[in-house]
Amino acid sequence: MPRDLTADMSRAPYRTIWTLAWPQLLMMLFHFLIGMADVWVAGYIDREVQASLGIISQSLFFLLVVAMAVANGAVAAISQSLGAGLFMRVKRYVGLCLILAVLLGGAFTVAGLPLKQLLLAALQVPEKMRPVTEYFLEVYLVLLLPYYILLITNAIFRARKQVMYPLYSMILVTALNTVLDLGLGLGWWGMPNIGFKGLAWATFGSVSAGAMLNLFVLSRQGVLRRDSFAPWRWVKRALPYLIKVAWPSGLMQIVWQSGYLFLYAITASLPWNPVNALAGMAIGLRIEALLFLPAFAFNMTASILIGHYLGARQPEEARKFGFRILRIGLISISIFAIAVWQFIGPWVDLLTRDAAVAAQAVNYLKWNMLAIPFTLTSMILAGVFNGAGATLLNMVIMGAATWGIRLPLAYGLGHLFLQNAEGIWIAMFASQIVQSSVLFYVFTFKNWQRFAMVKSRNGHTR
Repeated sequence: MPRDLTADMSRAPYRTIWTLAWPQLLMMLFHFLIGMADVWVAGYIDREVQASLGIISQSLFFLLVVAMAVANGAVAAISQSLGAGLFMRVKRYVGLCLILAVLLGGAFTVAGLPLKQLLLAALQVPEKMRPVTEYFLEVYLVLLLPYYILLITNAIFRARKQVMYPLYSMILVTALNTVLDLGLGLGWWGMPNIGFKGLAWATFGSVSAGAMLNLFVLSRQGVLRRDSFAPWRWVKRALPYLIKVAWPSGLMQIVWQSGYLFLYAITASLPWNPVNALAGMAIGLRIEALLFLPAFAFNMTASILIGHYLGARQPEEARKFGFRILRIGLISISIFAIAVWQFIGPWVDLLTRDAAVAAQAVNYLKWNMLAIPFTLTSMILAGVFNGAGATLLNMVIMGAATWGIRLPLAYGLGHLFLQNAEGIWIAMFASQIVQSSVLFYVFTFKNWQRFAMVKSRNGHTR
């Protein structure tokens, strides 16, 4: 088992937070670089290939929603079990999560392959792009099994405070994906040049390698053994908590992403200059994504530590660590955002030569950088609630803010009142204020700790 950090937490809580956060920050950075390599090589091959890759990459997110939901359930269940000192329960949850990864990843592959034509039709893929998109979709459907294993094993390591192993895995995935992208996609280093097919198989090979590395490490650590796979009577008792945490998490991802798609539709149907607004939004999102990398690291760190303390039956200490993570995240990332803003004009100019598009991008970033303190509060507190198993609170609060405030206000300001894209950016800003305020109120004054697992009366639940 990993070294217990309880003593370090009490002596130097901020050092503990940083120790867990920085490897996850680098992990998110490598994840970002994977997408950049894919997009660059695809654009070098052909614009249709780049467009097809974009469509399938966005669609892949929906196919991975269940894996991300199970991963959140794994972090909550395993971190709380570890905090309680129930090491056999930790092993059994590891085994159960791996079984779910194999079953669910395999089921989506088996179900998806016969339905690929229906999926392409639903995506409204232009005929010219259909052969390339179909090939990407077919390979990505086969990829689901190793991808599920990769995501869920990374979550298992995080829950056990072994945050370096997901970093090692993502370094391997990034390096191998980049080499295979350039080698198979462009024919570098004497490798067979198979064009867009090389991009698909680069993703498959790199993700599979990362999944195999994680399984190897878990096996070497003694966590992945025969006794990790519990009898059915234990599974019947343990599975409901995973489901309780996972289904709101998965539904929230769907609600959130569909909200973004609807926001795109509102922007695309603006009465004036919708194309400039869409292009500016796309550029703004790319730059903004860099600011969110550390925010995601703090989000995942919060899940680990809050789960640990709730498992140890220290709910007030869990709340204190939530405030500490929120404090360090707000201060550090707000300073980073202010520094980034000083160079925002040149950054935008690197991504577009169109002055109108650049103006829209800067306007988008102005409102969304003003929202950074509120956005960070939402992201970090969402991590707190994930660690507590309170994913239902995230779904209700964030879903209501998106569909009850952001989208109606975006349409009202963008189409009726201001009649320009700035109205949509203001709506995003306003919804973040309301969303973060409600999350902060619930975190500060409500009993969100009740969503944690409760041990049996004899205190020896396994």
